[in-house]
Amino acid sequence: MEEQIEFRHWDELIPDALGLIFSNLSLQEVLTVIPSVCKSWRKAVTGPYCWQEVDIEEWSSRCQPHHLDRMLRMLITRSSGSLRKLCVSGLHNDSIFSFITENAGSLQTLRVRRSEMSDLVVERTAGRLSTVTFLDLSYCGKIGAQALEAIGRHCKLLVTLCRNMHPLDAAGKLLQDDEANAIATTMPRLKRLEMAYHLISTGSVMNILASCPQLELLDLRGCWDVKLDSQLMKEKFPKLKVLGPFVMDYYEMDDWDDDCSDYSDNSEYLAWEFEMGDYDDYDIYDGMWHDDEGRFEELELRFYEGNGEEAGILGWPQSP
Repeated sequence: MEEQIEFRHWDELIPDALGLIFSNLSLQEVLTVIPSVCKSWRKAVTGPYCWQEVDIEEWSSRCQPHHLDRMLRMLITRSSGSLRKLCVSGLHNDSIFSFITENAGSLQTLRVRRSEMSDLVVERTAGRLSTVTFLDLSYCGKIGAQALEAIGRHCKLLVTLCRNMHPLDAAGKLLQDDEANAIATTMPRLKRLEMAYHLISTGSVMNILASCPQLELLDLRGCWDVKLDSQLMKEKFPKLKVLGPFVMDYYEMDDWDDDCSDYSDNSEYLAWEFEMGDYDDYDIYDGMWHDDEGRFEELELRFYEGNGEEAGILGWPQSP
């Protein structure tokens, strides 16, 4: 009796399930390999199902600025308003930040570290971020108290704010309590606040503690001018965990020293071309997939052509 082989029809899974599965793959695989497998998979990756959570922070820290803008616009457009989480590094202008906020109706987590948007654009667009509960603005040197105050006024659901700075930003400068005061004035629901290497005083920290009664974690590593009485803190804020101000171990720099703006004209790039939905810029991916050592990931591409006989031999599902 011949043994019957049961094939799983992966191409018949609903888009939501496919999107969940594809979320375990790298960005490069989702954009270049998956669309080539079959029509239903291509439809899944060009729709919103794969892009409700977009984390391109690692990739964006090494890509060229114009590639980043175009990638963000494509992925956010594909999300069709369902974007819940966005993690990216190094936004280079106000325009792309404004575009993000225009599509932030469902956004809950926004991480835009090392970005160069201005106080002006944050003030103008903060009202569109009303659903955000987690916000990371670490190492964003062009914004200050004005931006934080606008965020506090409009983001009433915000419970986590990360506003860490680089140690070199504090070197030789005077105290600047305006950001801490803006946080204390407008963000009373915070549960987690990170302000590592900020030029703040003890008074402004106490102002935050008095204004944010739900605070559970306060990161003050590198805030050298803050002097807190440990006994008083234990008695008055028994549920609060404070990190710093002294740095007892290596502080996470997130590869800050990597110079992501230095692109050699001699760099080798691999050009990828694939369907982009409504986008007609088929050259957007030229040069995007480049690793630190100049090598590329080994990818297995399975193309469906002809009458599907080869697919049947190899045990792949027939392309719809």
